[in-house]
Amino acid sequence: MWQTLKNWALNQGIQLATRVLIAVTILVIGILICKIVMRIVNAALKKSHLEKAAHGLIRTVIKTVIYVLLALIVASSLGIDVTGVVALASVATLAISLALQNLLGNVIGGFTLLYTHPFGSGDFVEIAGQSGTVREVGIAYTKLGTPDNKLVSIPNSAVVSAEIVNYTVLGTRRVDVVVKASYKAPVEKVEAALRVAAQVEGVLEDPAPFVSLGGYEDSSVSYNVRVWTKTDDYWTVHRAITHRVKEVFDAQGIEMTYPHLNVHLDK
Repeated sequence: MWQTLKNWALNQGIQLATRVLIAVTILVIGILICKIVMRIVNAALKKSHLEKAAHGLIRTVIKTVIYVLLALIVASSLGIDVTGVVALASVATLAISLALQNLLGNVIGGFTLLYTHPFGSGDFVEIAGQSGTVREVGIAYTKLGTPDNKLVSIPNSAVVSAEIVNYTVLGTRRVDVVVKASYKAPVEKVEAALRVAAQVEGVLEDPAPFVSLGGYEDSSVSYNVRVWTKTDDYWTVHRAITHRVKEVFDAQGIEMTYPHLNVHLDK
């Protein structure tokens, strides 16, 4: 009897060791195959016309699916009833999905952004009150790099439901500069000076620069300077015109006023 039990235990041990060896072999080969597949995916993404901001989301989804399938294959090689595991995973998935509705909403929002394509990697956008350059569309968040070097992560569900302003996609932007001058300065003289100030590097000839009187305020007259430039040159042109206005006004003797109050006393 002891010999029978010993033989049975030995057979079970051999079978278990064989299964473990097979499972480890499958796991190692599977991991190598997964890496090869991911390299192929990365190469395909580089050659595709998809925006780089979407690459991270696609890689994450494909990698997750591959490793889940590998885990099921390894479990099956160990003699585990995969059908039961799948059923249990389905129930667990339902419970998790109910608990993580916001996360799932973000994931669905990520796929929506890939399909609708409202912006691309490197575009300067304004989303939900945040402005910045699109760095990445992740599985749950869209990441923006702000002009002051901050990284802002916005949930994809919020991105999909928010108003999105894309400043890059059309290639050009209008630069608006508001200038205030004294009531003593003739309007024609101020407008002529502003046309000179608007002649800075980066300003496009078409549409032509536009200068107009904006309105009469308590202590000054406001003027609008509007020029067009390439999106990448927006802030450079804005700063250049703002700096140039002061130089031209000083050269032509035009006063740039500040808020003040005139008091008249009757004798």
